[in-house]
Amino acid sequence: MWFRLLYVLLSLNVIFCYKILALFPHRGKSHYNVFEPMLIELSKRSHQLTVINHFPQKIKIDNFEDINLNENGEDLNEVFPFGFFGSGLLSRLNLVRKLSVVTEDTCETLNTRVMNEFIRRKEKFDLVLTEHFMGNCYLGLMHFTGGSLIGLTSGGMVPWSNDYIGNPDNPAYIPILFSGMADSMNFFQRAINTVHYVMTRLFYKFLIDSPSNELARKYIDSNLPDLDTFAYNTSLILSNIHFTLHRTKPLVPGLLEIGGVHIGNVRKLPQNIEKWINESSEGVVYFSMGSMLIGHSFPIKKREMFQRAFSRLKHRVLWKWENDTMPGKPDNVMTQKWMPQFDILCHPNVKAFVAHGGLLGMTEAVHCGVPVVVMPQFGDQFTNARALEASGGGVILDFSTITEDNVYEALQKVLNPKFKKQAEELSARFKDRPMSPMDTAIYWIEYVARHKGAPHLKTAAVGMPFYQYLLLDVIAFLLVVFLSICLVSYYTLKMLLKCVYPAKVKKTKTN
Repeated sequence: MWFRLLYVLLSLNVIFCYKILALFPHRGKSHYNVFEPMLIELSKRSHQLTVINHFPQKIKIDNFEDINLNENGEDLNEVFPFGFFGSGLLSRLNLVRKLSVVTEDTCETLNTRVMNEFIRRKEKFDLVLTEHFMGNCYLGLMHFTGGSLIGLTSGGMVPWSNDYIGNPDNPAYIPILFSGMADSMNFFQRAINTVHYVMTRLFYKFLIDSPSNELARKYIDSNLPDLDTFAYNTSLILSNIHFTLHRTKPLVPGLLEIGGVHIGNVRKLPQNIEKWINESSEGVVYFSMGSMLIGHSFPIKKREMFQRAFSRLKHRVLWKWENDTMPGKPDNVMTQKWMPQFDILCHPNVKAFVAHGGLLGMTEAVHCGVPVVVMPQFGDQFTNARALEASGGGVILDFSTITEDNVYEALQKVLNPKFKKQAEELSARFKDRPMSPMDTAIYWIEYVARHKGAPHLKTAAVGMPFYQYLLLDVIAFLLVVFLSICLVSYYTLKMLLKCVYPAKVKKTKTN
């Protein structure tokens, strides 16, 4: 009996449960939507989650404590009209300046009742998860929470986040998040990408980072060290990207791709939508511009171009449209204010997706093997669109120059069986991984906790001054050495010539 009891005890797996603080102070719901399933999964695995966010759980979850920053229950679904952000170079650069205003609003939430109560708790944690997107003011909480820091990015890497783990970030072939470039660039594109790189980092330093430090000291502790002290202690960054979609680039071990971590199981469609899709003999095109763009703000002339292009198709169209009615709606178009996007895209009779290039939608389309007509509007959507096009999963439409004919031509291109095959091949590459994105994320979060911050994941480049990282000091030293050798050689040779040909030198001077 004692032998059996000992055997059972030895057979039990040791389960380590960690206290985890998750920081999501940004008001953008799409950012939180990426990682919410991961947080819930961590709680299901018996880790104790404290989540600071604006979107608390509607149904209580075990091991999951929400600290609700949206105390007044405001509607935080920001919506914008088409063309609000602009698409030119200056508009994209100006986006970082606009983010500085958003950063200040985010940091001000440190002065809410719930955050004042949380700060007074002085609670300790094993791990801190935070999104790297704008300012680091919430990292000031680590002054008393302790714990190892794991960064999260809901899209591609912002330039300053690469510094935290020493990840290479060369603008010669790595598109900057807001530049709208592909990885293969000509001279002019590399020049634009480099300007984006330099200007973005300068804007961040002076318009985002400095105010974040001031507000963190104001609301958390006046004796806080510089927030970079915490940021440069980042153990790991989990990024919602994947090389099959975002193209190949060098990654240090501390940067892991978990693109698609939000994707769950396909659910049954509402009856009216399923009937509309199933009864289409040619298939269905799904049209949605996400949650932030107001469908009915679509300029009338451009909307009519799409309507006429759709009416020329044999396919049916599902159009996410926020108004009750749509003037001039063709018979083959069905509109609805909200639709279950992922479940629609994975239906086998859905043949194409017209979208704005938001990363959640792009990732879902790639997962389901649906080709996309992308019409980017702002932020990282231009870069996402270029990456998707380069990967063979879609084509790009310029919103400012669309016509009925080029809309129809783009649709015909992606509806071609050859293009569908490309999209399915991309989907197969995207899903072919040793572990699912969710299991990958959970494993590495627990890995960092098990190994006390896993400092061995970081390269020596972390915290290195830029002149050392770019070898400017070495280049300067080698230039000095080279010039010194040249000068010494010159004067030595001159002295030798004087010794070997003294008469000739003297005669030359006399003449």
